[in-house]
Amino acid sequence: MNGSDSEPERARASCPAAPIDFSHLARYTLGDKALEQEVLALFAAEAPATLGRLRSARTGSAWREAAHTLKGSARAVGARKVAVLAEEAERLSGEAERQELTRGLQEALEEVVRFIASLGPAKP
Repeated sequence: MNGSDSEPERARASCPAAPIDFSHLARYTLGDKALEQEVLALFAAEAPATLGRLRSARTGSAWREAAHTLKGSARAVGARKVAVLAEEAERLSGEAERQELTRGLQEALEEVVRFIASLGPAKP
């Protein structure tokens, strides 16, 4: 983070309950705020489609591939809860377990997407 960060930004970055780990995101984007916003917007737009692929997976390999994709993108933006659940999803084999975990993933993902939307539009 640079010296021009506002007090709310610093508080948000250090909040352990935040759906996004902003310290991780800042390291990932080398502190580029515009890139942070772009990466978050891309995650918010693409992750629900990946969850849809997870839900519609007909084979174990399709399930694991979708879970792996979601895990990687969640880790990249610092969406730790989503990443942990997606990693767990990669290891599941039973249909009942998959359905339960998919519900948890959807809830966690919805929380992250709402949080990203609450950050407002990108600033020039």
